[in-house]
This record gives sequence, structure tokens and C-alpha cells, in this order.
Amino acid sequence: MDDTRVEAGTNRTDVRAGSADIRADSADIRAGSSDVRAGSSDVRAGSSDVRAAGVIDVRAESADIQGDLTHVRIESSPVGPVVRPPEPTDLVVLYVHGDRHLSGTPESALDLAERLALRTGAVVVCPRYRTSFPAALDDIHAVYGSCQARGPVAVAGERLGAGLAAALLVRLRDMGAPPPCCGVLSSALLDLTLEAPSLLLNAAADPTFDVDELRLRAAAYAAGTDPTNPLLSPLHANLHGLPPIQLLAAGTDPLLDDSLEFAARAARSGVTVDLRVRQDTASLRPEVVTAMADFIQAWSPAGQPPHPA
Repeated sequence: MDDTRVEAGTNRTDVRAGSADIRADSADIRAGSSDVRAGSSDVRAGSSDVRAAGVIDVRAESADIQGDLTHVRIESSPVGPVVRPPEPTDLVVLYVHGDRHLSGTPESALDLAERLALRTGAVVVCPRYRTSFPAALDDIHAVYGSCQARGPVAVAGERLGAGLAAALLVRLRDMGAPPPCCGVLSSALLDLTLEAPSLLLNAAADPTFDVDELRLRAAAYAAGTDPTNPLLSPLHANLHGLPPIQLLAAGTDPLLDDSLEFAARAARSGVTVDLRVRQDTASLRPEVVTAMADFIQAWSPAGQPPHPA
């Protein structure tokens, strides 16, 4: 697999592709259907690792991370399924589900949650939430508060769930409330104006993605709220002061541009950002779960035995 990285620091960008080493004064990550541009260099979004403003190298390995899930338990709770590894630490991952058309259930995220729990030692909470704004964000915020009672929390999500996770980071920052140790956003829906070029360019090649259906569901979800509201569309938020964020996207994903633009804006705002663009949208590829787990572990306090009940 090619290892192409864009590391956006304060004053310099290093673009490494194969043996090439190209340096530029600033990072310019432009949203497109499959290109990530840094200075005058074009980095094709294939099975690439594009890393912005990162400090710790958490590159995904291609090793098999399925592991033995026999002793991973899935428990029911009032807020949704809870996944426990065989030897849990006090770390909690709040994983917010979502799919391409603003629907789905927490159960759809359980395969990934099991593997994430096994690799990190974290208890993974997959909350249910109402499918309208701001009720959905209120629900996630309430569950986050309960997770904090156990120990350090990482917030993660996919699609609409990733947008809710990002909105939670913004809300907590605005409130001056304790933030999670990091955020992980996979194939994130971050802009409900739905004006990104990749939305049409990549959707045209994906018969399973219905842009018109997404627009109808997005309008219903927004419930009359201005789509540029920063808690509805975090791409339009002030991103200063957010915790480290990882964004996982695919070159073929209609939502690609949301991740690219968010990564660029967050990096310019001084946020540590790990942006990875892979070739396809399969969320259970071993390297995807590995990248998530490594990033969470890199930014989480060392796991401790859980607090007594």
C-alpha cells in the first residue's frame, strides 16, 4: 500500500510520496472528488494515508485485527447496546451510529464496536438517539455525561453519527465543559447544506447512494433549522480549541469533501488532525479499525482498571 502523508504543522507541510520529499510553507487541502492537494503536489486519494497536523504516527497496519471475539459481551442498557471486552479498562468509547441516509440503528455498529473494544480495552457505548435536531444532539450529550462517570471518554461515529460527534465537541467547547480525549469521525456528514462537489461526482458512480433521498431526510432532520447552524453542520463551526480529531474517508465516498474541508479548517485552527483517505468505503477493513484504535489509544490516558461500581 502506498504511504502518502500530508503533515500540516504550524509553518511547514511535508508531502512524502514514495521517495519524494516536497516541502511547502502551508497546507492547502482542497475538497474534490478524489484529489487531495498540498501546495503544488497532487496526492491521489486511493489507499493513501493523508495525515494533517498530527504529532503521533498512528499509521494503520494491514494485519488481521479480527481477534477472538468470543469473550466480548454485548449488553443491553437504557441508552443502547454496551460492548465490553474481556478485560475492560476505565476508557469509554461513545460510538454514534449512522448510515448514508440518516437512518440506521445502534445494532448496525456492533461489529465495528466489538473489534474496537477488543483492540482498545474500552467499553464501547452505542447510544440510541432521536432523529431530529436538536434532540439527537441532546441525546448524545446526555449519554456522554453518563460515560464520564466511568473514566476518560473518546467520541466516535460514522455518517450522521460522526456529524453528531463533531457537533458534541463544538458544544462542549462552547460550554467550557470537559472535552473527550479525542474524536474519530468516519465518512462524516458534516455539512447539511449538501453542496459539496463530491456529493454529486461520487454519487453518480454509486447506484446505492440516493442524493435526492438524502436531501429529503436532511430537511426532515433539520426541522426548519438553518443548515449552516454550526451544531447542525459542524463544518460551519469555529473549530478552535477542539481535542485531537481523526477523519477517515474514502476516495469514492460522496461525503469525501466534508472530511477534506473539515480537516483543512481544523488544522488551520490549530487542532491536531489525522486525516486518512482510503480507496473504498468498507468500514470493517482491518486497517480502518486499527487506525481508529491506535488513534484513540494514542490520545487517551493509560487505561486503568474500571472504578468500583
